[in-house]
Amino acid sequence: MERKKLPVGYDSFEEIRRENLYYIDKTLFIKDLLNKAGKINLFTRPRRFGKTLNMSMLKSFFEIGSDKLLFDGLAISEEKQLCEEYQAKHPVVFLSLKGVEGMTYRDAIQWLAYLVANECKRMVFLENDLETDEDDRLIFKRLKSANSGENDLQAALVTLMRMLHAHYGEQVILLIDEYDVPLDKAHINGYYDQMVAFLRGFFGEAFKTNPDLYFAVVTGCLRISKESIFTGINNLKVDTITDTRYDEYFGFTEDDVQTLLTDYGMEYARDDMRAWYDGYHFGDADVYCPWDVVNHCDKLLDDPEAKPKPYWNNTSSNSLVKQFIDMADVTTRSEIEQLVARKTIRKKIVETLTYGELTESIDNLWSVLFLTGYLTVDRNAPKSDDDFASLVIPNREIRDIFIEKIQKWFAEKIVRQKSSVEILCHALESGNAEQVETILNEQLRGTISYYDSYEGFYHGFLLGLLKGKSDWKILSNREAGTGRSDIQIENATGEQGMIIETKRARSRNDMEAQCDAALKQILDREYAEPLIDDGMNEIWSYGIAFFKKKCAVKLQKIYG
Repeated sequence: MERKKLPVGYDSFEEIRRENLYYIDKTLFIKDLLNKAGKINLFTRPRRFGKTLNMSMLKSFFEIGSDKLLFDGLAISEEKQLCEEYQAKHPVVFLSLKGVEGMTYRDAIQWLAYLVANECKRMVFLENDLETDEDDRLIFKRLKSANSGENDLQAALVTLMRMLHAHYGEQVILLIDEYDVPLDKAHINGYYDQMVAFLRGFFGEAFKTNPDLYFAVVTGCLRISKESIFTGINNLKVDTITDTRYDEYFGFTEDDVQTLLTDYGMEYARDDMRAWYDGYHFGDADVYCPWDVVNHCDKLLDDPEAKPKPYWNNTSSNSLVKQFIDMADVTTRSEIEQLVARKTIRKKIVETLTYGELTESIDNLWSVLFLTGYLTVDRNAPKSDDDFASLVIPNREIRDIFIEKIQKWFAEKIVRQKSSVEILCHALESGNAEQVETILNEQLRGTISYYDSYEGFYHGFLLGLLKGKSDWKILSNREAGTGRSDIQIENATGEQGMIIETKRARSRNDMEAQCDAALKQILDREYAEPLIDDGMNEIWSYGIAFFKKKCAVKLQKIYG
């Protein structure tokens, strides 16, 4: 079989098919949508689970003038009667709102104006179409220029649908991708109420009883309460990650992944794929994150020994989760610790919230983590009839995110508590190993535990704390002597240096020996040489050994 190029970074169905890229067939989503859909259909899934690609597929299937050959050989092409009745038979308006963001309300609205203008340019034939209303044509010209007023922009969907219906004589299919991104950015940047008011009008007339609308499909990460932007819309049909309808169409199933690995001769990677990228439970389907699977397979094409890594981690803002971390108390940290330890926690899930309500209670953290893909339902737990769910971390990738990123946010929160950090830094400068040990143990008790077998976490934990000392020069993994020291510090005067070497002990009884080993390593590998060359008058070395939430500290003066 010809090995097609993998579609890394592609979310356009037409591009994937025209460029003959590898495609996991999800086209029966079209059939199920036609059979089960309501007038307005909202699908909520975590990011990078194929929402945009599915929306692009719907556009390519339904839009008048689209190329029917794009679907040759795909499952939907076997549905002859359905294709004859629906394929390329309706005008389509397609907007992805994932780019609508800005520090201010005006910035965000301008980005939306650009997106609407681009959609108008796809339909430039409407500008002089005498079948359409003259006033609508004037509004269309202003929308196409991206310089329309806010009133015109708020009426953009209704105007475009009315004009397309008049031009083609067919009702319009409306596709809105990532509808909640503008609300997320507005909540973070302080113009949430303005954005809610705008979107209520932007969507309102388009979604309510509208003679120009055939049906609409809307996607997003969170299901936002009807009382915010969907006020008065009574024909909304919602499908979330807890629903069994359409559960196999967002994400890769086990069969999808096994077929892909077989097609590329990568069966050897099956266990890594399961451990790192499987584990999500949507409805009755167990699914992998497609973004991760495709990216890792692409890496394996170049290097069959490439190790899995968290591709999903940095694909969008995590600002909302960070807000919850700032609210977290000892109980929350303990529950996160249980999750990292591969245990299950049972929490109430609220799927319908407004952004204004989200951060009113730390209890909402669990709903947000669940709906955005950080947690999933434990597939082995018995189902319940109430709103509570047994939650687990789905896989190794997300577990590493909890360990590294969320732990880092906890550390940053601690850094903001200046007094203890200042005391720690003063103790390091003055050579007070006992006080350094006491403060670090206090800080470790206030963060989540670490359960893996490498010491990088503790290294990062220390760096996070020391960032609070802005007048120190702090270097991590600096080449020194015959190796790399963990942390090197030059104090504010430039006359005193400190070298910190961290070790992870195997037990409490092993901590002292690991401190000694760290101090010996500093001497044997001559880590102090760069600091001596920099003119330090005094250099302290610290050997710090960690075991879970405990540490031991030993000190040795090695110069001056």
